[in-house]
Amino acid sequence: MSAQMRPLNCCEIAHTEAVEDYLRVIFKLAGRGLPVTTSAVAEQVSVAPPTVSAMLKRLEASNLVARSAAHEISLTTHGERHAMGVTRRHRLVETFLVQVLGLTWDEVHTEADKLEHAISDRLEDRIDSVLGHPTHDPHGDPIPPRSGRHVEAWSVPLGGVAAGNRFRVQRVADDDSDALRYLGERGIRPGAVLEVVSREPFGGPVWVKVGARRHALGPILADVVHGEIA
Repeated sequence: MSAQMRPLNCCEIAHTEAVEDYLRVIFKLAGRGLPVTTSAVAEQVSVAPPTVSAMLKRLEASNLVARSAAHEISLTTHGERHAMGVTRRHRLVETFLVQVLGLTWDEVHTEADKLEHAISDRLEDRIDSVLGHPTHDPHGDPIPPRSGRHVEAWSVPLGGVAAGNRFRVQRVADDDSDALRYLGERGIRPGAVLEVVSREPFGGPVWVKVGARRHALGPILADVVHGEIA
């Protein structure tokens, strides 16, 4: 099977790398509860809005997405199934690259973007088996099952947690490799329990304690770390 195209008989459109990228991006934005607009998708896939509009028309004609009167984009049931499939491959590959090949969690997103289009269903299942059927990738993102129920919703951001609470990290957004590297070097990754020491006013940093060390996280960093009160 070509890395450039994943032919699927159920769709009128060929599942090129670009089509799969768009479906996964729409799924990701919707899962985070963010507005899914042409400009938001354009920012994620790094192309001009007119190019995104043209692709969205093709996806809509193939019953993979729908657009509302307010110009927001949503996946159809059929589109969501395919989006979950490419998301599953992406997160399994990220997990494989970390656990088997020893890459760091800030290196794998770009590599998985390339490899997710190339692996067959058979190889996907083999990776899943070798890894012991993981439920989450290195960033804490849940890996959709081949079939069955999947919950994508994000938990509370660290930026919204009051001082004095203990906070267990569950997910960290993987968009910015520099941010992942910075957080990882400070032990802030899924499974870590932080103590929220204080919050500076007027958009200042959140001070957290990880073990015996204190760290100041600005609003951008604090909002990519999600979890629950421990």
